[in-house]
Amino acid sequence: MFKRCKLIQFLLSLVLASTALNALAGFQVSGRALLDGNGNVFVMRGINHAYTWYTGQNGAFADIAAAGANTVRVVLSNGTQWTRNNGDEVQNIIELCKANKLICVLEVHDSTGYPEQGSATHISNATNYWLSSDILPVIQGQEDFVIINIANEPFGNSVAESTYVNDTKGAIQALRNGGITHTIMVDAGNWGQDWQFFMRNNAPNIFSSDPARNVIFDVHMYEVFSDASKVSSYMQAFANHNLPLVVGEFGATHGGGNVDEDSIFSYAQQLGFGYLGWSWSGNGSCCTDLDIALNFDPDNLSAWGNRLINGSNGIRETSQIASVYTGSGSSSGGSSSSGSSSSGGGSSESCLWSDGSVWPMCQTDTGGWGWENNASCVSASICPGEDAAQTCTWSDGSVWPMCENDNGGWGWENNQSCVSASICPH
Repeated sequence: MFKRCKLIQFLLSLVLASTALNALAGFQVSGRALLDGNGNVFVMRGINHAYTWYTGQNGAFADIAAAGANTVRVVLSNGTQWTRNNGDEVQNIIELCKANKLICVLEVHDSTGYPEQGSATHISNATNYWLSSDILPVIQGQEDFVIINIANEPFGNSVAESTYVNDTKGAIQALRNGGITHTIMVDAGNWGQDWQFFMRNNAPNIFSSDPARNVIFDVHMYEVFSDASKVSSYMQAFANHNLPLVVGEFGATHGGGNVDEDSIFSYAQQLGFGYLGWSWSGNGSCCTDLDIALNFDPDNLSAWGNRLINGSNGIRETSQIASVYTGSGSSSGGSSSSGSSSSGGGSSESCLWSDGSVWPMCQTDTGGWGWENNASCVSASICPGEDAAQTCTWSDGSVWPMCENDNGGWGWENNQSCVSASICPH
């Protein structure tokens, strides 16, 4: 009987170990950072490709990669408005992404503007597409390379805030119940522009509804974001939430209105948020100013395409390939100034990054960015200097900068939350 119990215990430990490994596979959210399958910080720098309307333009994947992008957001259809993209197509798209070292963000476009757009389908039908018998098998096991963007701009301007929140949370729960373990991307309402702030204001609630705590938020910045103050205040709200944001679509102009693209590039880089320009090519007569490459020709970039790819804080200047493709256990990005000091209790050595954010210093990983104690860390090799930055390790294992001036509990310094020494666990 004793031997049998020991055997059962051993087998159970194998199951639990396997479950733990599966849970760690793929992308994972950590604070406002997105970590790749190696536990390294990954910042999306990419381009949208309207695959479902241009299924013969598969050379776009290689061209987008050659432009320096590390991510491609791919337009798919569940068959409601356009021809359904089946499992074989999706599998081929994933292979094209992997062959070109691109992270695949897959989205269902048929929900755009529901119910204001009469032909659009509810987000629940987009959810059913991901769980369908031909799609689910080809995306499972691809968590290192694929992010599931449930539905593009799934609500127009005519829904209540509670509808947006509850239907979005319901879609996340349905995907998790159906076996989806990927990082999930959710789009804002108001045709993606969130001018009513339903996504911005409810992001913590939506995030906490996911049992995997693995959701990233997607806003589309067009004419609503016409000046720096609107861009900065929106992005800063997500930094305040300590949640990840991606500008999943944007251009330089839209519908005759100006977009402050320079501020989008600048603040996204400053805060470590991703961006994906719309779109590679084929926007039609209404919107040719949004074409990045004219007539799918990578050697004939539009003014917008040249800005996105070659401009300040653009793709070529800031994009880094995901470490799941490079075989690297670490990734680097940006310059740093130092940080290290320690004290008793919950404080630990840390690195003050160039954007003012504070990261724990790796204790064993010496190659760049690493993953220790369930959090990203920075090795001393890429964090030189003398400036001290002290952190607090919270009771849940998360690491926060220690407040320098605020002694009353949680505070706000250097554009981020901080913890005072008076409440740091010891």
